[in-house]
Amino acid sequence: MHTEKFESFFQGNARTFLDSAIQLALDEDGPDMTSEGIFPPGHKLSAKIISKEDTLVVGLPLIPLIMDACADTEWSWDALTDEGAFVPDRTVVATIKADASHLLKAERIILNFITHLSGIANLTKQYVDQLEGSGTALLDTRKTLPCLRYPEKYAVLMGGGQNHRKNLTEILMLKDNHIDLAGNMTAAVNKLRATYSPCPPIEVECRTMEEVHEAVACRADRIMLDNMDIPAIQEALKHIPESIETEVSGGVTLDTIRSIALASDLGPNYISVGRLTHSAPIADFSMLVSE
Repeated sequence: MHTEKFESFFQGNARTFLDSAIQLALDEDGPDMTSEGIFPPGHKLSAKIISKEDTLVVGLPLIPLIMDACADTEWSWDALTDEGAFVPDRTVVATIKADASHLLKAERIILNFITHLSGIANLTKQYVDQLEGSGTALLDTRKTLPCLRYPEKYAVLMGGGQNHRKNLTEILMLKDNHIDLAGNMTAAVNKLRATYSPCPPIEVECRTMEEVHEAVACRADRIMLDNMDIPAIQEALKHIPESIETEVSGGVTLDTIRSIALASDLGPNYISVGRLTHSAPIADFSMLVSE
């Protein structure tokens, strides 16, 4: 199984947060009293993880991390498909052999991660397919489940999307509350550039043409056109120089994303979609356990 993207993504803080999420999931469940009460120590079981629909498969490298966290005896596993591969319904994607109490404790946690992350990848791919040939890239957002941001953003990458900022330090984003409380956009941008040296990229959220003109004058690094209709997007893009990146966000659906991307000859550099992570339906997988 190829895990290069997984290993590359989950480094530093990303790996720390992933390990914490796995441990939290185990702690939430506590001891598996049902399995421990039925099966004696050392009783081995085998399991197959099976797709129940045509789907991308994302999350297989989490299996050994979860098993290592919950098993204190020997166990083994085998991935039968590559991470990120598309598989048809009823495909066995992985097998596991472990003590009964460890395997059954890990079962739901493994499935929760794989079904959720594969679902995000599936939805992301649908949006990416709509952008084919447009020159516009698809971004996720920070609308992620608490403590699961990094796995969810990894799933977006596996579906062909790109990541927006993972935290509040990578890009400084001026939203309506910042601008309103600072007095105006120019004051807020100037304050940030005076405070940080070097200053991270500054993205400004714009709701009106007046705000677009001010963002251009401020030399923002990126302008987000927030909840604008297509005529407003077309007008705004005419006034933003190519030196400033553009992003469209707010209410984007599978039915509208291509029209937005083709709103002008250049189109926006990015379209960000919150529903990739906050509303993706799960992909259906099951675990079949046997002696």
